[in-house]
Amino acid sequence: MENLTLIETNQLSIGYSPTQPIAKDISLQIEKASLVAIIGVNGSGKSTLLKSLSGILPILQGDFFLNGKAFKDFTNTELAGLISLVLTKQHFSKNLSVVEFISLGRHPYTNWLGMTSRADKIIIAKAIKQVGVEHLKTKKCDELSDGQLQKVMIARALAQNTPAILMDEPTSHLDMYHKAQVLHLLKNITQETQKTIVFATHEINLALQLCDQIILIHDEKVIQQSPDELVENKALLNLFPKDLIVFDESSRSFRISTKKQT
Repeated sequence: MENLTLIETNQLSIGYSPTQPIAKDISLQIEKASLVAIIGVNGSGKSTLLKSLSGILPILQGDFFLNGKAFKDFTNTELAGLISLVLTKQHFSKNLSVVEFISLGRHPYTNWLGMTSRADKIIIAKAIKQVGVEHLKTKKCDELSDGQLQKVMIARALAQNTPAILMDEPTSHLDMYHKAQVLHLLKNITQETQKTIVFATHEINLALQLCDQIILIHDEKVIQQSPDELVENKALLNLFPKDLIVFDESSRSFRISTKKQT
């Protein structure tokens, strides 16, 4: 029987110091072809968890498996074929054209000269089409709007052709329409390509509508449930102080409190 679990952790501790973990006892089971959001208040550890799952930050304690194999047993080259990472602040030359930037996703598979093969170019073209940026191919990256650049970064991750894509704040700096557009795009990608996308976000209301699973970080504890389960278990009621923000169970969304302050 096929193993449907792509990422699994058991009693994981994450952070920058073994004596002061940001979160601990993290046990996750992230399935293939799923869209998963990591949510929590500022400073709760969303980006730290994402960087730990990608290997950028070392795990402080616990077990971590990718496709049933211990994460520590993979080489960097093997990991590049399994996980692609899109960070909010990525340093690259914005003088690159869109197609040149997306082509960087093929570097784990190219020769020492970085030459792309015909097969690579087919994968790059497919990624460009999936994200819908064909009309931007010849533009320089510094000519793009924030929304266009975010799509191009997603296309580069698709060109890397990994079963897992990890993203940190993919909708930052975007207006409401483009936030929804990008998250809809991620949902469509999981359905069309069977890839797993895990992303850290502040867009909790959108995540509750679109995601298959939610990873909630609150008070150094981490739980993973479906949006329905989070609502039913009232796990979101105390996420924010109720003086300004409340969770409305009927609409399954956070809203500004209308109660007068005393």
